[in-house]
Amino acid sequence: MNTILFDLDGTLLPMDMKEFTDTYTMLLENRLKSAGYENAAEVIDAVGTATKAVTQNDGLIINEECFWKSFEKTLAGEDGRLDRKYRRKLEKEIMRFYKEDFSFLRFVTHPTDAVTESIEILRQKGYQLVLASNPVFPEAAMLAQLSWIGLKQQDFILITTYENSCYAKPELNYYRHLLKMLDKDPEDCMMVGNDVHEDMCARKLGIDVFLIDEYMLNEYHEDTFDLKKGSWNLFKEYVSALPALN
Repeated sequence: MNTILFDLDGTLLPMDMKEFTDTYTMLLENRLKSAGYENAAEVIDAVGTATKAVTQNDGLIINEECFWKSFEKTLAGEDGRLDRKYRRKLEKEIMRFYKEDFSFLRFVTHPTDAVTESIEILRQKGYQLVLASNPVFPEAAMLAQLSWIGLKQQDFILITTYENSCYAKPELNYYRHLLKMLDKDPEDCMMVGNDVHEDMCARKLGIDVFLIDEYMLNEYHEDTFDLKKGSWNLFKEYVSALPALN
């Protein structure tokens, strides 16, 4: 094993997902209303529908295109199209939200020193690090979240975002595509995450896994008995015992 894949929301960045999602919705709605969009609630519903569409993307188009196609279809109707000027203005407003307002969400997250300490241990030992967050959001959002825990783009050899991915978790093709981008075999990698369904499914392909059980998500009540798991402090102990590769 030489490559560690990390989930972001709830893993590298510990958080209560409901609190995060509710606050995200409130901030986006406020942004849209302040920009004069009286249909802010409809726009937010379209964002939710488009995000769900990305999780079902079949790989024929990138997730970014999938998102905006679904977004436009939801707002304009099955056979309709949004006015090009209106759509462009709305897209810019949403991207401006990610660059300017999204960072307020840091106040509902719970960073822990054990995260950055574990990352530093792995880097010192020569392991390659990948941000394998579910690629349903733009790079701008993920880079903002990384900054809240003192990490940056250069800390990872790859970050999966909706601009560079054509599948999403828990689709196994997300992991197959990731391995292809990395030019890695499954046994080269370990997936670290807090979501049993979305992250731990990587083991079906032969990828080793470690379940962070702080803020754990287990929507389908799947058995975790045979998984390596524990808190961030326990994960730090685990990586401290790994052999150095350099």
